[in-house]
Formats: sequence, structure tokens, C-alpha cells
Amino acid sequence: MKLSKIVLILPIITSLFACAETQNSQKQNIGTILGAGLGALAGAQMGKGKGKLVTVALGTLGGAFAGSQLGRALDDLDRLKAKQAQRDSLENNKDGVASTWTNPNTGNSGKITPKRTEQMASGEFCREYEHEINVAGKMETVKGTACRQPDGTWRVIN
Repeated sequence: MKLSKIVLILPIITSLFACAETQNSQKQNIGTILGAGLGALAGAQMGKGKGKLVTVALGTLGGAFAGSQLGRALDDLDRLKAKQAQRDSLENNKDGVASTWTNPNTGNSGKITPKRTEQMASGEFCREYEHEINVAGKMETVKGTACRQPDGTWRVIN
């Protein structure tokens, strides 16, 4: 499946949630949209031939559900603490050494572990990582890769 078909799915999902009124539903909607997009991308990479459409659809639905649950539960301070911990971990930790964050107001927490560091042909350094997030006693794990930009920031590429 081409990326253009995946991109067509996202506006449909976005329009389904455009009428959100409360902050909680906005967080949930953002989580749903981001989860759906990431799920669709993962599904596109897994499927082959005619089965690719099925894996994209399943990835979209699964990602939308997981993102919805996570977005509903995380508040602004949770996201800030998670982002800071992830940035610090990617910048300072050796592979396999975790950093943690906790929001005492919500009890939500997380652990970020850089898994592998690689220098790309372009010269930039990229790190695979795993971010475990504990929301209301339920653990979610996000795996990704981030690359260090010339200005010192980390850009998540998948």
C-alpha cells in the first residue's frame, strides 16, 4: 500500500473527532489520531501484497485504540515529564541505561531506555529506544528511533 492511502485514512479519523469539547476528550482525540497514524504506518511495513491492506486497517484500529486510552489518561504535566526524561535519556544515557519519570499528582510514570546507537551516513546519530508508560496501573510500551539534530534536539523518526 502506498503512503498516499495511509494519508487518506488520517483525515477521516480526524473528522470523526473534530467536535471534541472538553480537554480530556481533546487529549483522547489527539492520542487516537496519533495512534491511528502510527498503527497504519506499522501495518504498512508488516503486510505484503493483498494482505497489506488488512495489516494497515488492523494497525490503524489497534493504534487508534491504544492512542485513545493513553491520550485520555495523560495530562500536560505527564507529557512534559515524559518528554524531558526521553530527551535527557537520549542525550546522556549509555545504551541499556534507563531514565525514569513520575508525576506525583497523577501517579503516572515511565521509563525510557536507549537500546542502540548508530551513526548514519549523513553523520547524525540515531538511537533506538523503548519508552514504557504506566498509566493508572496499565503498562504501555512505545518503541522508536530518534535522531540528534544539529541544534541538539532529538527528532523522532519512527
